[in-house]
Amino acid sequence: MHEHIAVRRWLMACIVSVFFAVVIGGITRLTESGLSITEWKPVAGVFPPMNEAAWDDALRKFQQIPQAQTTHAGITMAQFKWIYWWEWFHRIAARAVGLVFAIPFLYFVAKGTMPQRYAMRLAWLPLLTLAQGVLGWYMVSSGLEVRTEVSAYRLAAHLTLALTILVIALWTWADLDPRREEVRAEAPWRWAVLGVVSLLAITVVSGAFVAGLRGGKVFNEFPLMGGQVVPPGYQALVGWWTNAFENPVAAQFHHRVLATLTGILSLVLAWRARPEILGEYGATAVRWFGMAIAVQFGLGIVTLLMAVPVALGVLHQFVGTLALTLGVLAVHAVWVPLRHEPAAAAG
Repeated sequence: MHEHIAVRRWLMACIVSVFFAVVIGGITRLTESGLSITEWKPVAGVFPPMNEAAWDDALRKFQQIPQAQTTHAGITMAQFKWIYWWEWFHRIAARAVGLVFAIPFLYFVAKGTMPQRYAMRLAWLPLLTLAQGVLGWYMVSSGLEVRTEVSAYRLAAHLTLALTILVIALWTWADLDPRREEVRAEAPWRWAVLGVVSLLAITVVSGAFVAGLRGGKVFNEFPLMGGQVVPPGYQALVGWWTNAFENPVAAQFHHRVLATLTGILSLVLAWRARPEILGEYGATAVRWFGMAIAVQFGLGIVTLLMAVPVALGVLHQFVGTLALTLGVLAVHAVWVPLRHEPAAAAG
């Protein structure tokens, strides 16, 4: 495992770059900047408008979409440049992330230093990063003609793919850790940790629907919603699927329930984690996961009560991603089998 230090460093760079992209994406969304660039030019799009005529043309194209006539009605050139630069930076960051994934991967393959056991798994990283760029434009395009914002379904898919890339890189990074203890928890603990972390992943994705539907701007109170446990307007739309994923009231309610359940279960796991059961590394990983969830739950309440200011909204998204990262490490710590099987007893 020691010979794979360079690969682990690359994977850590990939993990950090995903965090960076998630933060920039959160800022872009919360500042309503994501639709300011109405074209997707993978190569030429690297260059922003270079003169006043180009800026005028970019603003003219933006003024033709529904969001410019509603959310950004009456926007000035100075205001347009502010949101344009955020979206441009978001796209440049996405391209940079792609290079972080692709160039070292090709280098390791060319040098023959890619761990053969993980070659196929790691090959997915640059491919999924490319797919993420395509999906990002597919998401943006949903808000350019009829809608005043991007599709919540596509926003959730965009976040889900980013987290999938993160998990692949993180799990492989943990696999290549030469200091990992050779401890495997009993089946009930493995399934319990996996179940709670999976519930967290669902909670994070449900947060994307809250964000996409602007659900954080309604019922800015806690613990009740409109003075009720089940809020008024919960069944405003016909059809359970449509209501669950397109009604901002229902989306926020479901996110609250999932977050509360995740918080309770993760704290129970952290409270019961013992080194003699999970090993020192496993117990520590589960405890850190529990602490991160506690912080995220409290941060979520504050963010809601303050009607999702940009700084808190971005921090909430960052800590949620961090909690998922610690959760994946906890799953790895209790789930991955022994690296070396014990020798058979002499007959």
